[in-house]
Amino acid sequence: MSRLPFFDLTGWTLDVMRRILYLGTRTRVFPETPEMLGLRPDLAVCYVLHEHHLSNLLVLDHECRQLGLPPALRPMRDPAFTSPRSFFFLSRNERGRLVPNPRNYHSPLLKSLVSAVFADPQFDVQLVPVTILWGREPDKQDSILKALFAETWQSVSTLRHMLAMLIHGRHTVVRFNAPISLRALLSEGIDEAHAVRMLGRILRVHFRRQREMAIGPDLSHRRTQLRALLNMPSVRKAIAVEAATKSISLVAAQRSAREFAFEIASDYTYSVVRAFALFLTWVWDKVYNGVEVHNFDRVTTVAPGHGIIYVPCHRSHVDYLLLSYLIFNRGLMVPHIAAGSNLNMPLVGSVLRRSGAFFLRRKVKGEPLYAAVFLEYLHLMIDRGFPLEYFIEGGRSRSGRTLAPKAGILAMTVHSFVRSHSRPLVFVPVYIGYEKLMEGNTYIAELHGRPKKKESLIGLLGAVRLLKSNFGKVYVNFGPPLALAEFLDTHHPAWRDESAEAQAPWLRSAVDATAATLARRINALAVVNPVNLVAVTLLSTPKHAADVRLLQRQIEHVQYLLAETPYAESVIPCHLPADEVIEYARRLDLVERYPHPLGDMIRAAEQQAALLAYFRNNVLHLLALPALLACLVSHNQVLTRQRAREAIKGIYGLLRADLFLRWEPDEIDVVIDCTQEALCRRGLILIDSQTGILRAPPPNSEASPELHQLGEIIRPTLERQFLTLALLQHHGSGQLTRAALEEGTHLLAQRLAMLYEINSAEFSEKLLFANVIRNLIDADILQADDAGLLQFDERITLAAAQTELLLAADVRHSIQRIARAAAPASQ
Repeated sequence: MSRLPFFDLTGWTLDVMRRILYLGTRTRVFPETPEMLGLRPDLAVCYVLHEHHLSNLLVLDHECRQLGLPPALRPMRDPAFTSPRSFFFLSRNERGRLVPNPRNYHSPLLKSLVSAVFADPQFDVQLVPVTILWGREPDKQDSILKALFAETWQSVSTLRHMLAMLIHGRHTVVRFNAPISLRALLSEGIDEAHAVRMLGRILRVHFRRQREMAIGPDLSHRRTQLRALLNMPSVRKAIAVEAATKSISLVAAQRSAREFAFEIASDYTYSVVRAFALFLTWVWDKVYNGVEVHNFDRVTTVAPGHGIIYVPCHRSHVDYLLLSYLIFNRGLMVPHIAAGSNLNMPLVGSVLRRSGAFFLRRKVKGEPLYAAVFLEYLHLMIDRGFPLEYFIEGGRSRSGRTLAPKAGILAMTVHSFVRSHSRPLVFVPVYIGYEKLMEGNTYIAELHGRPKKKESLIGLLGAVRLLKSNFGKVYVNFGPPLALAEFLDTHHPAWRDESAEAQAPWLRSAVDATAATLARRINALAVVNPVNLVAVTLLSTPKHAADVRLLQRQIEHVQYLLAETPYAESVIPCHLPADEVIEYARRLDLVERYPHPLGDMIRAAEQQAALLAYFRNNVLHLLALPALLACLVSHNQVLTRQRAREAIKGIYGLLRADLFLRWEPDEIDVVIDCTQEALCRRGLILIDSQTGILRAPPPNSEASPELHQLGEIIRPTLERQFLTLALLQHHGSGQLTRAALEEGTHLLAQRLAMLYEINSAEFSEKLLFANVIRNLIDADILQADDAGLLQFDERITLAAAQTELLLAADVRHSIQRIARAAAPASQ
């Protein structure tokens, strides 16, 4: 009797259902290749799904086939274990329920796998948790209806899940997570029942973290959240103090605290975030030629199970919009942004608040109740795992350089973590670089002395005209996360046992160290673009004009030095040929090309040069040491390697603090030697290996002006430092307060710029001189007495003497003459 062929009715039915499902389903899968998953070919694979929905299983099986992974619907076979399927669900609804009634249960397959591991010491299986999110591909959402049926923390009914499939089927995210060895999870000394419960808990935590990474932590309603905030002991104490100090009733003080809380708190609304993302997509397409993102995988790697603080540099109002947009479009929770209260305008403030912004007053001195409410709100956000974003520089940089960090909100963050550190917290430094700035002309006007305009709705509407402009590309680079607990362990090992008072000396020191480290890490993420290269080379010429061939040569020098003396591994270089770099800047209207019979000229007009100065300063720190060495050799023509090293080390402390350079003082010798060799290979300096003498190229050679121009990159920074030292010398010790010195240097720099045609408006920026003065105080060269007057000794003269090897005599004499003339007038 002949045997009928076997027909798998169940498999055939599921296959048909899968094909029907994918008529309306499109997925975005992570990782993109099976190799990135890291499966071991010698071990069996079992997939784990969170919620019991047939659609999830069909999607899993389809994507396994597409990636070439072991299919979920095929049997799992191992010499020690076999199963008709290779998946199980972690939780399920009761059969037939159209309303949500989920319950956790222990899959029979999970129990069988645990039993097999206990029975056979050689058996192991790879558990691969798979997260499937219907409607979490944010770049494809285009309606509020879709937002209403997007992924949430609430358990969903079968009916709602079916509606979500219909609405979001084409925008589904599938994330295969790293395989977990079942044997590695099982510790000794537990029985099978305990092991099954433990595995269930581990997997539930894992899925919770994945969902948290995608849509954010599960917070209660905003009003409930703020009610809990106002009931915190520190806030209740501040309310009582407010009532007693201002002689008002306790009810009035409570009302003030409530008003502060609603003024501060965000009102995150997912539908608004989606709509805002759509609007920003349209804006970016209008004004930018693209956004180039580097190393975002550093964020996705650390996101599960960690609180994240994004710490970007601050160059433009676009920064926070762009960063949130990029994070959201890559499937992670939008960070809650600390925004200045100046942005809490009608309409705009509401949109920002619903997009995750929370607002902070610029000045909180004299408002202890406001400070207490804000501190507790920040602690609540950190403690519950919300990603945050703020700018440690405080405000936007008008010069293009990284500004000195402000302690404010960073100190609150560190204090909050020390107070309660149950959840690991990491800082993610982010570099954002532009080729043109929307606020460029505004910055130049402010640097020339025009008061800063207050943000307003009318001003925002006026910015609509910018949509007709081309602002080039934007570059975003994410740095390695800085784990706060590990950093504190290094800085102050006993921090867990120390006082958590905000004014504790060790805590203030830790905040300062964290701020400086983050500023240096941001600088180490610089992305060099064509505009940066044109800016650093063209602005070092006397009239911001150069022959095309000579400018190309200078750009090639800079590219070579960036490659051969790399500032940091995380710096992204620009590999465009020099002629294409120049043409790129010309197309952005940042330079002009003039044909000439003896060779075309490239020139930046006065306004263009002022804009280019901003982009030179973005990467000034990358070239600080090569430019400093070039300045030394070009100015002195001949000097020993030892003398050059001493001069650089003598000024490096101030330069490091000013530009947030990454090298420690004991590392600088190696960097100097590397830089000398690179300049020598490039033909810009000559080294006599026997005598240790450094020589400049012959004056009539092409390399001589090229070396001089390279040194000119750092000259404005050196002049700014020398001007500060000269003014101190001519006033004398104990004659100036810090504020008076800041104002005096600012005014003198303005005067010097007008007298000597220094076309860079940022040369006299007050914040840059404030940074120089802060560095002198940090280095203990300046000390403020009880009256606030700055005291100093002969070290001021020694520091000023270092500039004799770096600045031309006429420049030094001009600065000294202006300082002498200003000293009596200001006394």
